[in-house]
Amino acid sequence: MPARTASAPRKASHQVSHKASHKASHQAAPQPTAKPKAKAKAAAKPVPVPRPGARGAAAKRASPTPKPTPTPTPPPPPVKPVTMADIAARLGVSKMTVSRALNREGSNPRSTSEALRQRILQACQEMGYVVDQTARTFSSKRSGFVAALVPALNNSNFSDTAHGLTAALEASGLQLLLGYTDYDAATEERLLRALLSRRPEAVVVTGGTHTPAARKLLKAAGIPVVETWDLPAQPIDHCVGFSNAEAVAQLVRQLHAQGHRRIGFLGGLPSSDARGADRRRGYESAMRELGLDATRQLSVGQAPVSMEHGAQGVVQLLHRWPDTQALVCVSDHPAFGALAECQRRGIAVPGRLAIAGFGGFEVGASCHPRLTTVAVDCAGIGRAAGELLLRAIAAARDGRRLSPETVLIPYRVEMRGST
Repeated sequence: MPARTASAPRKASHQVSHKASHKASHQAAPQPTAKPKAKAKAAAKPVPVPRPGARGAAAKRASPTPKPTPTPTPPPPPVKPVTMADIAARLGVSKMTVSRALNREGSNPRSTSEALRQRILQACQEMGYVVDQTARTFSSKRSGFVAALVPALNNSNFSDTAHGLTAALEASGLQLLLGYTDYDAATEERLLRALLSRRPEAVVVTGGTHTPAARKLLKAAGIPVVETWDLPAQPIDHCVGFSNAEAVAQLVRQLHAQGHRRIGFLGGLPSSDARGADRRRGYESAMRELGLDATRQLSVGQAPVSMEHGAQGVVQLLHRWPDTQALVCVSDHPAFGALAECQRRGIAVPGRLAIAGFGGFEVGASCHPRLTTVAVDCAGIGRAAGELLLRAIAAARDGRRLSPETVLIPYRVEMRGST
């Protein structure tokens, strides 16, 4: 019994001591305030991890890096043309001496020694000096050039005509100033105004159909005018050409002689090409003359009529008139396109359909079968026009006017494998 009594107080004191110690430790620890708890909560939140590149994109949006302003390049100084004064200063002579050496017309050839003249010419060549012809043109009324207008520069027939014209003028020293009308009468009128303002010594135009204003300009110019590739009913001055209508009429007669009766015609809109319209009229007149139907006609677009036009046109024509035996095209280009399309579709040429063109283009002589065509001496037209112009210009320089002339250019119908 005494032993139990003695042990109880020790247990109680241990409990008291433990409670007191626990209470004391709680009282001694400082109680946290509300703010630190909020900070702790905030610190405990997970921090989002930005995607790669997102921070850089946001930074760029927030503060874009200014691009460096390029330093403007100063414009180059204006280039001054070399003048007669520059030539004189280089050689230590007067401008008048240079002028006499460069232009001996109307002056004494002995006024400048040949040795000095050669030095002046050499300096002009080295310095790139070009004589200004403006004053000379006004004083002598000779510009030294001929103006020519063609429908297109990418048509080999007209480029051959220009070559022939240049060859005829070359020996005379006359230069050719060339423009193209793109088969448009209004463009021809506009170009004539621009060219005539530069005072050419003659004008060459293609065809005999012009706007009323263009005809007035040519008649009032007071210089020789040559109309080529045609025989207009009312020529302005001189003509060098042939009858497009009669040439196609002869072609139709040849096809008729081969036994063809149902003959069609493929061309452009008559209003877009006067020479093409003449060829259409030749087809019509020959068909009526032979007592044949002339209504198998198809217009496939604005001039110039292309190979693609020919390919499309032959399909349309055969769809509308499937019994057609022969086809006359306004030129070799659509004829070649029609031939190629027939070969693609298995239509035998000339067994099922005979095809003929006009112009004697190289493509017609190189394809298989070779195209029947009307061959024209294109370069010969240019040469004949140039030779006629030289006589007309010489007469004008003498104060005379050469009477209007018409030069007929021969052509031939060449029957080949396509018919």
